[in-house]
Amino acid sequence: MTPLLEIRNLQAEIGGRKILNGLDLTVNAGEIHAIMGPNGAGKSTLSYVLAGKPGYGITGGEVLFKGEDLLAMSPDERAAKGVFLAFQYPLEIPGVATVTFLRTALNAQRRKRGEEELSSPDLLKRVREIARKLGIDAEMLRRPLNVGFSGGEKKRNETLQMALLEPLLCVLDETDSGLDIDALKIVANGVNQLRSSERGMIVITHYQRLLDYIVPDVVHVLSAGRIVRTGGKELALELEATGYAQYQSEAA
Repeated sequence: MTPLLEIRNLQAEIGGRKILNGLDLTVNAGEIHAIMGPNGAGKSTLSYVLAGKPGYGITGGEVLFKGEDLLAMSPDERAAKGVFLAFQYPLEIPGVATVTFLRTALNAQRRKRGEEELSSPDLLKRVREIARKLGIDAEMLRRPLNVGFSGGEKKRNETLQMALLEPLLCVLDETDSGLDIDALKIVANGVNQLRSSERGMIVITHYQRLLDYIVPDVVHVLSAGRIVRTGGKELALELEATGYAQYQSEAA
């Protein structure tokens, strides 16, 4: 069976500084992989490279998504194929209502895939159903995207986008950043509802607490731009207790 995502010897740099140094990772459909590691290890760089964020130079290796060359695709092609990145710091877009943004994003993807656009009433019904589960009220949907939102509201909004777009690969870049425990539970519940045998997830986090709520199948330690250890969910507990110092010295 072809893996959903296969990363082989990935090397990447930004501004002439090498960040990823031969990273290997395979994610199959139905799996949740957690990636943990110290600041500067390359966790966010990996998420940006997968999403196609400009400015990152790929100097070696390959990334295959469902057997296709992901790195050859534009960011919108990747999104249409089913790649979704939930940002650590979601962007604010003044003047664009949240529901307008959601409609535009969904229908842009449907057009790219040759599918019929969703009518406004059908889309609104679907958005309201998902929003209700995530504790997002109708007033929030009318507000400009993420403008004046709390950290929890921004992350719930990202989870709403993810549920609406139904991607095949969800990359969550420190989704727990800035969340109190109540917001964390709501977001994690929304993510868990998206678990399926057809979908894979990469959960990037510093802390084990998120993995109490989004339980991973596999945990990886990323240090100095490559994965230096892989284990089960118990590895996250070990990291919480011992920290990352030993892996930083191994990677050096």
